[in-house]
Amino acid sequence: MLIPTGPDSSTVLDVEVTGTGEPLLLIAGMSAHREMWTAELLDRLTPHFEVAVYDHRGIGGSSRAEGSFTIADLADDARGVLDGLGWDATHVLGTSMGGMIAQELTLDHADRVRSVVLGCTTAGGPGAIGTSGALRLVEAIASRDAARVARTAFEVNLSPEFCSGDGAFEKFTKFSTLRKVPSAVVAAQAAACAGHDTRDRLADISVPTTVIHGDVDQVIGVAEGERLAAAIPGASLEKWAGVGHMFWWERPEQTAEIAIRTAKAAG
Repeated sequence: MLIPTGPDSSTVLDVEVTGTGEPLLLIAGMSAHREMWTAELLDRLTPHFEVAVYDHRGIGGSSRAEGSFTIADLADDARGVLDGLGWDATHVLGTSMGGMIAQELTLDHADRVRSVVLGCTTAGGPGAIGTSGALRLVEAIASRDAARVARTAFEVNLSPEFCSGDGAFEKFTKFSTLRKVPSAVVAAQAAACAGHDTRDRLADISVPTTVIHGDVDQVIGVAEGERLAAAIPGASLEKWAGVGHMFWWERPEQTAEIAIRTAKAAG
């Protein structure tokens, strides 16, 4: 379904809802589209939640992204999805850039969030995303070599163990290309991520919170997840050994279990 968001409803987002139960909003990361959540995760969530997934502005069937935007702007988009669905409040799972958006949504619209899972993400600030993996990906994108971009994205987003599996690269490239993701939109998202900084406000988050981070994440280092969890009152940290950035691809069942457990803590 198409949902208008923003003060003038000029941004229209492509949203899909499945499942039964309490609302759960999934917020995807940079360059990702809603198909990247995969059936392996969704099939474990939908018996417990009414799950909404959507494409960010400029991606897939959502409207074009006009000019630059901030993480706070994308959080307003997420709130617009809730408004369009008639959800007064929801549980939230956000990964990478989506975790930054989830932080802003929880801070700026606290009455709309019941619990939050923040995956493979950061509170921002200097050096937060300056990993070797992130730099490799930026260089690959700058090369305009599609094959190089696909291979680099695969290698930096997933653990070496997962990457060595039969058919893993083919699956990644298939899912990555299911919906259109313009390079200009990815560049705007990267700029928004670079400006993200919630470090001084995280103590205001009062909903049940779990932080998930793989300890071989090459895009956002595990230390960022540790700092994030330490700054949020009562937050739990799930640090997964041998797991890369896209942890839900590697451990979908465990990811669903964390979302369920965190939601139950909200009462």
